[in-house]
Amino acid sequence: MWREEAIDLKISRFFESSARVLLSLLIVAILLAILAGIGTTFYDLRLVLKGEVHTVFKTLLVDMLTVLAIVEVLRTALAYFTEGRVKVTYIIDTVIVTVLTEVMAFWYRDMEWQEVAMVILLVLSLALIRIIAVRFSPRRLQNDF
Repeated sequence: MWREEAIDLKISRFFESSARVLLSLLIVAILLAILAGIGTTFYDLRLVLKGEVHTVFKTLLVDMLTVLAIVEVLRTALAYFTEGRVKVTYIIDTVIVTVLTEVMAFWYRDMEWQEVAMVILLVLSLALIRIIAVRFSPRRLQNDF
């Protein structure tokens, strides 16, 4: 009985240390992606002098929002690294930023009203889920008792 618990403890420690190593590598990759995104945004600034203003601003806006979505992924990874769990609100924030990036790109396309309605419904659903996640978070429920 005691021996089985010791083996379970060793397996658990191995899993946790392996997850931390892999997560550290992931964080480095995310930081490199953020750096590349910032570099791309600055590189696209050259289009201001050459291209049509509408197209240039769309490109820059999508670049910046993509970097912000990657920052939200970094926040999720760091939260897991420090707390040992993933916060649902960070994931929802990441999805909202990504969807809003697509919405910004929609401004420059002809779309059917059904597609616009679906995107609006998706954003409203995500906002509702985020409100529920904050309202009923485990930390908040612990503080209420």
